[in-house]
Amino acid sequence: MTTKTYPCTQCGAKLEFAPGQFALKCPYCGNQNQIEADATEQAIAYEELDYQAYLSKQAGNEATIEQQTVKCTACGAQSQFGPHIVSDRCPFCAAPMIAANAYAKRQIQPKAIAPFDIKESDARKKFSDWVHGLWFAPNALKRAYRAERGLKGIYTPYWTYDADSDTTYQGQRGVDYQVTETYVQDGQTRTRQVTRTNWYPAAGEVNVSFDDVLVIASKTLPKQYADNLAPWNLNKLQAYRDDYVSGFTVEAYQVALEPGFVDARVIMEDAIRDAICRDIGGDHQRITAMQPRYSNISFKHILLPIWLSSYKYGDKTYRFLVNGQTGEVQGERPYSYWKIAGAVLLALLLLTIVIAMTNK
Repeated sequence: MTTKTYPCTQCGAKLEFAPGQFALKCPYCGNQNQIEADATEQAIAYEELDYQAYLSKQAGNEATIEQQTVKCTACGAQSQFGPHIVSDRCPFCAAPMIAANAYAKRQIQPKAIAPFDIKESDARKKFSDWVHGLWFAPNALKRAYRAERGLKGIYTPYWTYDADSDTTYQGQRGVDYQVTETYVQDGQTRTRQVTRTNWYPAAGEVNVSFDDVLVIASKTLPKQYADNLAPWNLNKLQAYRDDYVSGFTVEAYQVALEPGFVDARVIMEDAIRDAICRDIGGDHQRITAMQPRYSNISFKHILLPIWLSSYKYGDKTYRFLVNGQTGEVQGERPYSYWKIAGAVLLALLLLTIVIAMTNK
């Protein structure tokens, strides 16, 4: 498989996307090519596709992107792209490589992309500040951000789902009331006000519409931390172009469309429960059953920018993520038990000194 590259018109080196500048930039001579997007292209970025129509057409028979051999047009070396990777750097000359026709026929190609706004240097600074704010972090962690390639820019696959929902429910409405209670304390009879609750049956129907429910389609990143990178500014989506991914790693989705909607339903049902509680009213609410029905379901496949750093401590790999739009930092972290033990011993020593001085 060959690669697609963008040679610099001045020195011939391979151009890379420059975060925050909407341009391809030469890492050697600084020459830039602006990326111009027309209105027709932008409309594609926000186009919603019919969920049920796509499932009927595909019948769940989706192809995956397996490991592929890619030839670098800069140095001629042949490299292996890992499974689900469609863009990366050449390990021999670091030239950006984009696998031509990497997406299989039945793979849904990304319609939109949020280009990196945060530069690597800015992301490294945010990561550094976060690392230095951690208590009892091992020294290896504090050295990680200084590594030459300590941060890697990755375009991560996501689904967005729109849907209308109609939900019938059964539950109970709790209404508080006050009663006066008599009790005995220290031999004296006293009274106090006590809150009690009457429960009444409740049933009804709520209608909730959803727009751009976001679900990560990668299994590579720790979901908890990736989810905490939100919010994302989806108003800045651009129509997908290879220009934006030059010099960055791009993942193809590993969570397919239908399983992705299962994850989206979990998010939607939290909002539906809130709507039911408002509909029940009263001071307290109980939901005993709910039957959501979804209609007018549509979706988009998009790529969002994440700076990633990882290192191994002990037998475990820890990952650190920076939102490529906002700079929000999330990460797994280890603890240095030597530092914790030292802090405990120091605290005990200080406590002993204080006790000794107090007893003089």
